[in-house]
Amino acid sequence: MTYSLMTEPYFNIVLFLKICICSVHLMAQLNLQFVPFTSTLDPGFWHVLSQKKLDEFGLKEDAVNIQGFYANNNAQGLPCLLQVDFTAFNLANGQHPGQYPLPGSLLNTNTIDLFKTCNKQDLINKSAKKIWDAIMSGEALGNPQLLNSFTMLTFANLKKYSYHYWFAFPALIPSSPILLNKQPTSISQVLTSSQIQSFLSSYDLDCKSRNLPFFIIHDPPGKSVALLTLNDASVSDMKLSELIFTFADPSTISQYPGWVLRNYICLICRHLILGLRDRTVNGQRYVDHSIYLEVILSPLCASSEMWSVVGWEKNQQKKLLPRFVNLSKTMDPTHIAESAVDLNLKLMRWRLLPDLNLEAISKTRCLLLGAGTLGCNVARNLLGWGVRTITLVDNSTVSFSNPVRQSLFTFEHCQNGGLPKAETAAQSLKLIFPGVDAKGVSLAIPMPGHPVPTNAVESIKKDVAVLEELISEHDAVFLLMDSRESRWLPTLVGAAKNKIVLTAALGFDSWLAMRHGSSDCSASADAAAADAAAGAAASSLRTSKVIPGTDLGCYFCNDVVAPRDSTRDRTLDQQCTVSRPGLSMLCSALIVELLVSLIQHPLRNAASAYLSLNDGDNEEDDQCILGILPHQIRGYLSNYQMILPVSRKFKNCTACSETIVNHYKERGFDFLISAFNDAKVLEELSGLQELHVDPLVTEVLSDFDGEEDDW
Repeated sequence: MTYSLMTEPYFNIVLFLKICICSVHLMAQLNLQFVPFTSTLDPGFWHVLSQKKLDEFGLKEDAVNIQGFYANNNAQGLPCLLQVDFTAFNLANGQHPGQYPLPGSLLNTNTIDLFKTCNKQDLINKSAKKIWDAIMSGEALGNPQLLNSFTMLTFANLKKYSYHYWFAFPALIPSSPILLNKQPTSISQVLTSSQIQSFLSSYDLDCKSRNLPFFIIHDPPGKSVALLTLNDASVSDMKLSELIFTFADPSTISQYPGWVLRNYICLICRHLILGLRDRTVNGQRYVDHSIYLEVILSPLCASSEMWSVVGWEKNQQKKLLPRFVNLSKTMDPTHIAESAVDLNLKLMRWRLLPDLNLEAISKTRCLLLGAGTLGCNVARNLLGWGVRTITLVDNSTVSFSNPVRQSLFTFEHCQNGGLPKAETAAQSLKLIFPGVDAKGVSLAIPMPGHPVPTNAVESIKKDVAVLEELISEHDAVFLLMDSRESRWLPTLVGAAKNKIVLTAALGFDSWLAMRHGSSDCSASADAAAADAAAGAAASSLRTSKVIPGTDLGCYFCNDVVAPRDSTRDRTLDQQCTVSRPGLSMLCSALIVELLVSLIQHPLRNAASAYLSLNDGDNEEDDQCILGILPHQIRGYLSNYQMILPVSRKFKNCTACSETIVNHYKERGFDFLISAFNDAKVLEELSGLQELHVDPLVTEVLSDFDGEEDDW
């Protein structure tokens, strides 16, 4: 049997009610009133909404299905609560017995103006229309949860952690009032104690355990009561006087049922209703406060026209206005800082870079060798990109000339001989952003051409071991030192461990930012395939060439001599890094952007470097969402120009060649100590010494005056 308004059995019921109305309407004017829902939101809901707004919704304003729940076991005096918590978006989340799910629709606007001006009546009418259609079609009989729902209109200010919101609980109301035949009475006035116990046993087994909020009690004379679902076929054969339409009532007020009854009445249009309230106190179960209602309905209720709709919630001042919550004062400042850092980055994905992998960036562990001008600025740029793990290595102390150029130091750090640079820089990073895992390590990096005294060998060996361990523990290594030979050992170790290695160096008015080639041979095939695909897709109007990342050279691949001691016999201006102050910021920004682009590329460090052969070419790598991936960026402030040169891996390189790397892997520290004591060892092993007899190389060497260039 179905109770759809359009079926014949329904009109039989209406005729029965019509007769009742004629005899009662003139005698009684007891309007049935309902206790509206009061929304209550767990702070965890706002956290989940904020995350979904940033990570999933973006600028979308489509309605999102959510879920709240209510209960019929609230303590006396509590309002009729609808609870929405952090599980609201998990529609598969099952509630505990006694908690009834209420489906909802969330509409989160992008601006406060849209929140204020959107058509509120239209929103609630759309929700009510779905309920009405479910009643008219009879679908609500099989799934009574369709009888009630809520609409939640929100605006989330993610910068201030404040939220405007407004709940609507669509309720269908007939054109004439719903009347009571008599005052509500207790369930104990309708059912005997044994009937109540029998009813509760069936209720616990069949309805409460399945969270069914609406059902029917069959109360035949002289027999035990039975529970039936709304679409039970046997209902059509039962006497109407033996049926009591029952619902889980969230209200705690003795004379007034909860809001969910409104649409239930629209479904059944019956005159016998029981509001079940099930409460347990100190282990004792009570249902005596459940109320029994005899409802009088007008024949107009049978109209096929949709009933009117009400349901927008009033605010705390009992005005028909939205509510507001500000969570910033209750939040941990560290958490606020972390969320704020992520906010600016995640906003990039809303319009500009929807495929930007921020998680890959934040998880990249960065090792900065050098905590001076470049090291400080690189660290700050990494923070801006959301990198959470930064380790700085340096062996010097903060001097009075440092703070004006090195952004992580202050005047206080220079006093009393100066604080250690690495540890001080790490502490400054934590002061700027407490969410960063920043560490400082005071360490001197051994260099080729710098002989090691016998009594210092063990100390140097320990330093090498520390450096090797640090490089192993990190994903990207920045070479930010101020001497050429200090970059040799980390270049070698980085190549042996196939780490992302990047070098930044400054001249007076020029700079270099470059990535070292990958030593991962397994990536060669992937790189070759990617290059072929990229070449096939290139425009025929352009002449371009790509060099696989595994073929790219390191910082030393253009050298024909081994690195050597560049610190001897230097005047003061040669001992200091004399450069135009703005260079370090330019160079450090570029080297960090280069790293981020590598992380976004599927081949990472093995990504090809694009070489433009024609002026004006702007060949792009389709595999990197941030654009092309150069090998080197060389800039000149004298003419405000940048160029993107590419150099191939040099088979006789003293740092990354296969011969040198194999010697390091096989001999370890013994090989390194020999290079530290005499840099010519590297020339012999790499084959550079044989090249020196080549007439062309000899001519180059004859012009080499022993002075290093700016880089």
